[in-house]
Amino acid sequence: MFKRFKEDLSIVFERDPAARSYLEILTTYPGVHAILIHRLSHKLWLLKLFWLGRFLSHVGRFLTGIEIHPGAQVGRRCFIDHGMGVVIGETSIIGDDCTLYHGVTLGGTSWKQGKRHPTLENKVVIGAGAKVLGPITIKEGARIGSNAVVVSDVAKGATVVGIPAREVKETKKATSFRPYAVGKDEDDPIVKSIQSLINKVAKQERDIEALNSKKNKSIEAQSKKS
Repeated sequence: MFKRFKEDLSIVFERDPAARSYLEILTTYPGVHAILIHRLSHKLWLLKLFWLGRFLSHVGRFLTGIEIHPGAQVGRRCFIDHGMGVVIGETSIIGDDCTLYHGVTLGGTSWKQGKRHPTLENKVVIGAGAKVLGPITIKEGARIGSNAVVVSDVAKGATVVGIPAREVKETKKATSFRPYAVGKDEDDPIVKSIQSLINKVAKQERDIEALNSKKNKSIEAQSKKS
Protein backbone atom coordinates (compact mmCIF):
# COMPACT_ATOMS: atom_id res chain seq x y z
CA MET A 1 0.00 0.00 0.00
CA PHE A 2 2.85 2.40 0.85
CA LYS A 3 4.47 1.57 -2.50
CA ARG A 4 1.31 2.55 -4.41
CA PHE A 5 1.02 5.71 -2.31
CA LYS A 6 4.58 6.66 -3.25
CA GLU A 7 3.86 5.89 -6.92
CA ASP A 8 0.84 8.18 -6.89
CA LEU A 9 3.06 11.00 -5.66
CA SER A 10 6.18 10.27 -7.72
CA ILE A 11 4.38 10.15 -11.07
CA VAL A 12 3.56 13.85 -10.73
CA PHE A 13 7.22 14.77 -11.19
CA GLU A 14 7.24 12.98 -14.56
CA ARG A 15 4.12 14.66 -15.92
CA ASP A 16 4.08 18.12 -14.38
CA PRO A 17 7.21 20.30 -14.60
CA ALA A 18 5.68 22.68 -12.05
CA ALA A 19 6.01 20.09 -9.26
CA ARG A 20 8.89 20.92 -6.91
CA SER A 21 8.61 18.70 -3.85
CA TYR A 22 6.65 15.87 -2.28
CA LEU A 23 5.29 18.32 0.31
CA GLU A 24 3.92 20.56 -2.44
CA ILE A 25 2.31 17.62 -4.23
CA LEU A 26 0.79 16.17 -1.07
CA THR A 27 -0.67 19.49 0.07
CA THR A 28 -1.63 21.37 -3.12
CA TYR A 29 -2.51 18.84 -5.85
CA PRO A 30 -6.28 18.07 -5.90
CA GLY A 31 -5.80 15.33 -8.51
CA VAL A 32 -3.52 13.47 -6.11
CA HIS A 33 -5.93 14.01 -3.22
CA ALA A 34 -8.81 12.65 -5.33
CA ILE A 35 -6.88 9.50 -6.24
CA LEU A 36 -5.82 8.85 -2.63
CA ILE A 37 -9.38 9.33 -1.36
CA HIS A 38 -10.67 7.06 -4.11
CA ARG A 39 -8.23 4.30 -3.13
CA LEU A 40 -9.90 4.20 0.28
CA SER A 41 -13.49 4.66 -0.89
CA HIS A 42 -13.00 1.85 -3.44
CA LYS A 43 -11.80 -0.51 -0.72
CA LEU A 44 -14.94 0.30 1.28
CA TRP A 45 -17.03 -0.35 -1.85
CA LEU A 46 -15.41 -3.76 -2.31
CA LEU A 47 -16.24 -4.56 1.33
CA LYS A 48 -19.89 -3.77 0.42
CA LEU A 49 -19.86 -0.69 2.66
CA PHE A 50 -21.63 1.15 -0.14
CA TRP A 51 -22.99 4.13 1.78
CA LEU A 52 -19.67 4.79 3.50
CA GLY A 53 -17.81 4.50 0.20
CA ARG A 54 -20.21 6.94 -1.47
CA PHE A 55 -20.00 9.34 1.45
CA LEU A 56 -16.20 9.37 1.38
CA SER A 57 -16.34 9.87 -2.40
CA HIS A 58 -18.72 12.79 -1.84
CA VAL A 59 -16.29 14.35 0.65
CA GLY A 60 -13.52 13.95 -1.93
CA ARG A 61 -15.67 15.69 -4.53
CA PHE A 62 -16.34 18.56 -2.14
CA LEU A 63 -12.63 18.97 -1.34
CA THR A 64 -11.19 18.54 -4.84
CA GLY A 65 -13.88 19.25 -7.43
CA ILE A 66 -13.22 15.77 -8.84
CA GLU A 67 -15.95 13.13 -8.74
CA ILE A 68 -14.82 9.50 -8.84
CA HIS A 69 -17.46 6.90 -8.08
CA PRO A 70 -16.14 4.43 -5.49
CA GLY A 71 -17.05 1.55 -7.81
CA ALA A 72 -14.68 2.77 -10.53
CA GLN A 73 -11.42 0.85 -10.97
CA VAL A 74 -8.34 3.07 -11.16
CA GLY A 75 -4.96 1.59 -11.99
CA ARG A 76 -1.48 2.46 -10.81
CA ARG A 77 0.23 5.80 -11.40
CA CYS A 78 -2.94 7.48 -12.65
CA PHE A 79 -2.51 11.27 -12.72
CA ILE A 80 -5.35 13.79 -12.82
CA ASP A 81 -3.78 17.16 -13.67
CA HIS A 82 -5.57 20.30 -12.39
CA GLY A 83 -8.65 18.10 -12.11
CA MET A 84 -11.56 20.48 -11.57
CA GLY A 85 -14.72 19.11 -13.15
CA VAL A 86 -13.46 15.56 -13.78
CA VAL A 87 -16.25 12.95 -13.53
CA ILE A 88 -15.55 9.20 -13.53
CA GLY A 89 -18.56 6.89 -13.54
CA GLU A 90 -19.21 3.74 -11.53
CA THR A 91 -18.25 1.09 -14.08
CA SER A 92 -15.26 2.96 -15.51
CA ILE A 93 -11.98 1.06 -15.67
CA ILE A 94 -8.72 3.01 -15.89
CA GLY A 95 -5.47 1.18 -16.57
CA ASP A 96 -1.94 2.00 -15.43
CA ASP A 97 -0.06 5.20 -16.28
CA CYS A 98 -3.11 7.09 -17.59
CA THR A 99 -3.41 10.88 -17.51
CA LEU A 100 -6.63 12.89 -17.38
CA TYR A 101 -6.91 16.68 -17.49
CA HIS A 102 -9.57 19.00 -16.08
CA GLY A 103 -13.12 18.74 -17.35
CA VAL A 104 -12.82 15.13 -18.52
CA THR A 105 -15.93 12.95 -18.28
CA LEU A 106 -15.96 9.16 -18.35
CA GLY A 107 -19.71 8.86 -18.60
CA GLY A 108 -22.49 6.42 -19.37
CA THR A 109 -25.12 6.55 -22.10
CA SER A 110 -27.61 4.11 -20.57
CA TRP A 111 -29.63 3.77 -17.38
CA LYS A 112 -29.42 -0.03 -17.49
CA GLN A 113 -27.42 -1.97 -14.94
CA GLY A 114 -24.08 -3.45 -15.97
CA LYS A 115 -21.06 -2.04 -17.79
CA ARG A 116 -22.03 1.40 -19.07
CA HIS A 117 -18.85 3.47 -18.72
CA PRO A 118 -15.56 3.47 -20.66
CA THR A 119 -12.51 1.28 -20.22
CA LEU A 120 -9.12 2.94 -20.61
CA GLU A 121 -6.19 0.64 -21.20
CA ASN A 122 -2.65 1.57 -20.10
CA LYS A 123 -0.94 4.88 -20.97
CA VAL A 124 -4.03 6.66 -22.28
CA VAL A 125 -3.99 10.48 -22.29
CA ILE A 126 -7.25 12.44 -22.32
CA GLY A 127 -7.09 16.19 -22.97
CA ALA A 128 -9.03 18.88 -21.11
CA GLY A 129 -12.79 18.90 -21.55
CA ALA A 130 -13.00 15.62 -23.48
CA LYS A 131 -16.08 13.43 -23.03
CA VAL A 132 -15.68 9.66 -23.33
CA LEU A 133 -19.13 8.10 -23.28
CA GLY A 134 -20.52 4.59 -23.10
CA PRO A 135 -19.06 1.09 -22.56
CA ILE A 136 -16.31 1.63 -25.11
CA THR A 137 -12.61 0.77 -24.97
CA ILE A 138 -9.77 3.23 -25.42
CA LYS A 139 -6.83 1.03 -26.34
CA GLU A 140 -3.31 1.30 -24.95
CA GLY A 141 -1.37 4.48 -25.71
CA ALA A 142 -4.31 6.25 -27.34
CA ARG A 143 -4.65 10.03 -27.08
CA ILE A 144 -7.90 12.00 -27.00
CA GLY A 145 -7.68 15.67 -27.89
CA SER A 146 -9.16 18.44 -25.76
CA ASN A 147 -12.96 18.86 -26.02
CA ALA A 148 -13.36 15.74 -28.17
CA VAL A 149 -16.51 13.66 -27.76
CA VAL A 150 -15.71 9.94 -28.05
CA VAL A 151 -18.57 7.46 -28.49
CA SER A 152 -16.78 4.50 -30.12
CA ASP A 153 -13.65 2.43 -29.51
CA VAL A 154 -10.26 4.04 -30.14
CA ALA A 155 -7.44 1.95 -31.60
CA LYS A 156 -4.10 1.33 -29.92
CA GLY A 157 -1.79 4.33 -30.19
CA ALA A 158 -4.35 6.38 -32.14
CA THR A 159 -5.06 10.09 -31.70
CA VAL A 160 -8.66 11.29 -32.03
CA VAL A 161 -10.08 14.81 -32.14
CA GLY A 162 -13.37 16.55 -32.85
CA ILE A 163 -17.10 16.04 -32.28
CA PRO A 164 -17.74 13.20 -32.76
CA ALA A 165 -14.10 12.19 -32.39
CA ARG A 166 -12.27 11.02 -35.51
CA GLU A 167 -8.81 9.54 -35.81
CA VAL A 168 -6.03 11.81 -37.00
CA LYS A 169 -3.66 10.26 -39.52
CA GLU A 170 -0.34 11.42 -38.11
CA THR A 171 2.78 11.42 -40.25
CA LYS A 172 4.77 10.01 -37.35
CA LYS A 173 3.43 8.02 -34.42
CA ALA A 174 4.21 9.42 -30.99
CA THR A 175 6.37 7.27 -28.76
CA SER A 176 6.46 9.53 -25.68
CA PHE A 177 4.00 11.22 -23.35
CA ARG A 178 2.15 14.21 -24.81
CA PRO A 179 0.65 16.77 -22.40
CA TYR A 180 -3.02 17.38 -23.19
CA ALA A 181 -2.67 14.78 -25.98
CA VAL A 182 -1.47 17.59 -28.26
CA GLY A 183 0.72 16.94 -31.29
CA LYS A 184 1.99 18.87 -34.29
CA ASP A 185 -0.27 17.19 -36.83
CA GLU A 186 -3.71 16.94 -35.27
CA ASP A 187 -6.13 18.94 -37.39
CA ASP A 188 -9.63 17.51 -37.52
CA PRO A 189 -9.81 15.44 -40.76
CA ILE A 190 -13.23 16.94 -41.59
CA VAL A 191 -11.80 20.43 -41.19
CA LYS A 192 -8.93 19.45 -43.49
CA SER A 193 -11.39 18.25 -46.14
CA ILE A 194 -13.44 21.44 -45.91
CA GLN A 195 -10.30 23.57 -46.14
CA SER A 196 -9.24 21.62 -49.23
CA LEU A 197 -12.62 22.33 -50.87
CA ILE A 198 -12.35 26.02 -49.97
CA ASN A 199 -8.90 26.18 -51.56
CA LYS A 200 -10.18 24.49 -54.74
CA VAL A 201 -13.15 26.88 -55.01
CA ALA A 202 -10.85 29.86 -54.51
CA LYS A 203 -8.54 28.57 -57.28
CA GLN A 204 -11.51 28.10 -59.63
CA GLU A 205 -12.68 31.66 -58.94
CA ARG A 206 -9.20 32.98 -59.76
CA ASP A 207 -9.14 30.94 -62.98
CA ILE A 208 -12.58 32.25 -63.98
CA GLU A 209 -11.51 35.83 -63.29
CA ALA A 210 -8.40 35.32 -65.43
CA LEU A 211 -10.50 33.91 -68.31
CA ASN A 212 -13.00 36.77 -68.06
CA SER A 213 -10.16 39.29 -68.07
CA LYS A 214 -8.63 37.61 -71.13
CA LYS A 215 -12.02 37.55 -72.86
CA ASN A 216 -12.66 41.25 -72.14
CA LYS A 217 -9.24 42.20 -73.50
CA SER A 218 -9.94 40.20 -76.66
CA ILE A 219 -13.30 41.97 -77.13
CA GLU A 220 -11.66 45.38 -76.63
CA ALA A 221 -8.95 44.54 -79.17
CA GLN A 222 -11.56 43.50 -81.78
CA SER A 223 -13.57 46.69 -81.10
CA LYS A 224 -10.52 48.85 -81.78
CA LYS A 225 -9.82 47.04 -85.07
CA SER A 226 -13.37 47.58 -86.25
